Amino acid sequence: MTTLTRNTVTLDLPDDLYWSDETAWQPVVQTAERTITGALVVQVHRRIAGRPITLEPVDDSSAWLTRDKLETLMSWASIPDAQMVLNYRGTNYNVIWRHHDGEVISARPVVHYADVRAGDYYLVTLRFMEV
Repeated sequence: MTTLTRNTVTLDLPDDLYWSDETAWQPVVQTAERTITGALVVQVHRRIAGRPITLEPVDDSSAWLTRDKLETLMSWASIPDAQMVLNYRGTNYNVIWRHHDGEVISARPVVHYADVRAGDYYLVTLRFMEV
């Protein structure tokens, strides 16, 4: 089960959300620069935090989220420095919203209705960062 917890409130998220940037992040960072004498200075370090976690539907028929859960997520995204625990595939990740990349939640209705209701379904992309 995929869940997101903030304080004592836990939201169940669709299990078929796809971690689209799971393999794009590298745990090691390296710089290489030449000094004025031409010597090469290489610095290598292990990254401590900052891994992006983008959860999104694979296609339009997967990972539907109800509007009431979307509204809860949007309220959490409006809290500066809100820390949460994401449980994805049985592993817990301490996360915050990735505000520095712009939009942290993007959503569109599966079917558009003129009178929006709490149970209407949305395709949602969530952008977190591990801390």
